[in-house]
Order: sequence, then C-alpha cells, then structure tokens
Amino acid sequence: MRTANLGGRLAVIVGDRAVDVARASEGRFPADPQAVFAEWDAFARWGGDLDAALGRPFDPEELGPPVPRPAQVFAIGINYAEHAREAGYPPESPPVTFTKFPSCLAGPVCEVELPTGTVDWEVEAVVALSRPAFRVSRQDAWDHVAGITLGQDLSERTSQLAGAKPQFSLAKSFPGFGPTGPWLVTPDEFDDPGDLAISCSLSGEVVQSARTSAMIYDIPELVFRLSHVCRLYPGDLIFTGTPPGVGNARSPKRFLRPGEVLVSELEGVGSITQRFTAPRHGPDT
Repeated sequence: MRTANLGGRLAVIVGDRAVDVARASEGRFPADPQAVFAEWDAFARWGGDLDAALGRPFDPEELGPPVPRPAQVFAIGINYAEHAREAGYPPESPPVTFTKFPSCLAGPVCEVELPTGTVDWEVEAVVALSRPAFRVSRQDAWDHVAGITLGQDLSERTSQLAGAKPQFSLAKSFPGFGPTGPWLVTPDEFDDPGDLAISCSLSGEVVQSARTSAMIYDIPELVFRLSHVCRLYPGDLIFTGTPPGVGNARSPKRFLRPGEVLVSELEGVGSITQRFTAPRHGPDT
C-alpha cells in the first residue's frame, strides 16, 4: 500500500490514481494523514485492496509530506561507512542521533529558500512507525514500521559547524529542510525493504548513489536502539542516514545554489524534487 497526503487529506495511491480515504471508507478512517497512525493496523488491512476506479488523477505538486506532524523526528548521522570516512569519523562509530524539528517538513515537490551559501544535500530513506515501541527487539522491529518514504536531510553547514560543539538539529531544521515523499510505502511492497537503491542528482549530475543495505546500522537496529532509550509513538519518523557524496566533503566544497534543482530517488518509492531560491534577506555575506 502507498499512502499520501493529497492537499492535506489522506489518500491511498492505486496505480496512477489517488483514493480519498475518508470518502471511500465513509468516515471509518480520518481525512487527516497524521491521525490514521492511531489505528494503523486496521487501516492497512482495509486499504490494501482498494479499486483504482475509486480514485482520481492527481498532480504531484498537490502532495504534502506523507507524515505531516510526527510527534518525534529522529535523524541518524554517520550510518554508511564511506560517508563516515569522508566526514572524518571512524567507520565503526556509533550512529550520531539528533532531531529535525517537524516544522521543517515539506512535500515532495517544493521550493526551498537557501538561508546562506553553505546548504548541503543528504538523501535518506525515512521510516515511519506504526505503533508504540519501547524496548523493542531486533526481530520484532519491522512489526513496528508503517512504511518507508524518501527524504532529504538538507543541512546548513556554517551554523552546524560553528562554535565549539556542532548544532546539528537547528542547522537541519530551516523551513523546507525536510522534504519527504512522494508517499509512504508499506514494507510488504518491497522484495527486500532493507536493500533499496538510493541516489540524488543536482541539476542532472549524480552526486550520491548507494544501496540502503550498506547502512552500518540497518532499520531494525535503529528501531531497537532508539526504542531502548525513548518511547516511540505511531507516526514518528526516522531519517536513517545518508550515503557518501555530500557537498561539504568535496574538494573544493560544493553547496546548493539558487536556481538549482535537486532530484532524489529511492527504489520502490519514487522521487522528490526541490528547486532552490535565493534568501529573501539578500545574498549571504
């Protein structure tokens, strides 16, 4: 099943059509894309066999973030060995965990204002939780996953690295710095949800390309580790880390510029597209 946020209403995508959930279920399930996580299991059973004839064509620009208001957004850094090396961390480092504040979330096709000239890209697979999780075992972790979507962990490197200690969360939470989508795909839709091709290209140049099976800590391990510290809630998000190829690690460094287009792709999910604009307060000085 693929679920989407279509104009602020929950939809199930069947082929190239969108079925409005509240209308098709005659009010059994909510129109709010976030509220459905409170009864995800029943919804997943209901939504798995919908007829495309119940839906309508749609424009991708109508889509919002498939999980619009999560209670918690966890983000994982240094989760691919090659990215650890390019960032100067030992490959066996424990995952760096921070948050992206939910106000930064955006839909799959959007414009993002660049606050400075040092904004970087980080393509990531993103996991949504389906049920409460606390001290979950590795073997039970997938039972707590509603689905996988695609995201960009956009990062403003100047504020992230300024000062004696890094400011990961603030530097990664400017408006639009968490685009996700185009929809949330349930794990049963994949041949292997732990081994997906992931990539992004900047104005036509491929800048990142890997497989999620190269993660140091896979999705079950992340759910296991996070749930042994925090109580996880239905609809929480986990950005699972980025592969190598970020602009800050290049020589010379390469950052996003106004007018550029970033296209990210995740096998079995689809693509998201961001166009970048100059800061409204004037050029970075």
